[in-house]
Amino acid sequence: MEFFFSSLLFSAHLLLASSLVQFQDNGLTPKEASIQLELHHVQAQLNHSATSSLPFFSPQILEKDEQRVEAIRSRFSNKNLSNMKPELVSTPLKSGLSIGSGNYFVKLGVGTPPQYSSLIVDTASSLSWIQCQPCKSYCHPQVDPLFNPSLSKTYRKFPCSSSSCSSLKSSTLNDPACEIGSGACVYRSAYGDSSFSLGYLSQDVLTLTPSDTLPAFVYGCGQNNQGLFGRSSGILGLDRDKLSALAQLSAKYGYAFSYCLPTSFSASKPSKGGYLSIGSSSLAKSPFKFTPMVKNPKISSLYFIDLTAITVAGRPLGIAASSYKVPTIIDSGTVITRLPMSVYTALKEAFVKIVSKRYKPTEGISILDTCFVGSAKEIVNVPEIQMIFQGGAALPLKGHNTLIEIDVKTTCLAIAGSSGTSPIAIIGNYQQQTFDVVYDISNSKIGFAPAGCE
Repeated sequence: MEFFFSSLLFSAHLLLASSLVQFQDNGLTPKEASIQLELHHVQAQLNHSATSSLPFFSPQILEKDEQRVEAIRSRFSNKNLSNMKPELVSTPLKSGLSIGSGNYFVKLGVGTPPQYSSLIVDTASSLSWIQCQPCKSYCHPQVDPLFNPSLSKTYRKFPCSSSSCSSLKSSTLNDPACEIGSGACVYRSAYGDSSFSLGYLSQDVLTLTPSDTLPAFVYGCGQNNQGLFGRSSGILGLDRDKLSALAQLSAKYGYAFSYCLPTSFSASKPSKGGYLSIGSSSLAKSPFKFTPMVKNPKISSLYFIDLTAITVAGRPLGIAASSYKVPTIIDSGTVITRLPMSVYTALKEAFVKIVSKRYKPTEGISILDTCFVGSAKEIVNVPEIQMIFQGGAALPLKGHNTLIEIDVKTTCLAIAGSSGTSPIAIIGNYQQQTFDVVYDISNSKIGFAPAGCE
């Protein structure tokens, strides 16, 4: 495998041991106060690049988004990613990247003293990782300085015999490996858009704020990291796996978190600051309406909910309730919401019927086939789309949640149909923008509230 640095020999078996990480239900009493961090759109990082004048939501971004969805879909069909070899992305990697990223990042410190890194927030990822010196194979360009383990007094690598190393298979869907000579544990995280990270499973102090730290944070120290990560330093995993950053923080702060995703720069509504709040007290931030989390034995670490209905301008789509009954996840790392094709077709017809009276339809772009002539600022007063979930929670989507500007002459509905033999639905981050979204894992429910970023 050409991407692995030469000193690594991958082991053929998974060590049997329990995880080092403790969950909230271990009897520890969490703090009442939550930690609140600033949350930014990755597009802001592209302002450092001479290519930032390019259209933000380019066809390449949409294609990468579709590859992520395909990878999630493959997990429902019991395809094992451990046999999948990471491939280089088709877009050349260069300083600043020629295309952006549709995701969000927070800035956190790792090490003693802390070295700060911009990490993409991903609710569908388990293992967190950052790019590390000496980058034995490759590190993509990033805004922050590379993390230098030799400058941290508290850094250490895990040996292959450790229980945390054994936990990698469930966290990354790839077998752990051993470095020849040192016996250091090696992780491999592969993503649906052909991006990947490879490096040492490590432990160090995580600094969230000057007064809030996690002394024994388990993460990946990446030595070969390639793909569509923008100019970020790595990934902050927030799913329910035992090695995720959320699970590690839950014993201290409570098993809950919330966020508000600020609008992207290309949206018609001006962008405001977002946040990521970790801790049980984040449940009290807004008047949430909740929907239960749904258990899915095939992918227990992701966040499943039941979508029960969609309305356009207050009118239901008029399709059978059974049309909505497919596995549905909410995901911060998928940009465009995907719906079962029968649901999407009905939504498209209802939306076009109203909008086409004022704006001229035009040819679709990539996965988006409901497009109109004009910029997002020109196409206004579009009908509200409301996504309704089990228990009555809902996302009432205005124009900044439904329209996505591809270029100055083309604006599209930021929702697509889910193709393939295994239909799924994904509530993407574009539809979550400006809402307060809370994940109450202890009580198995997810809540929504309006105007979260204001």
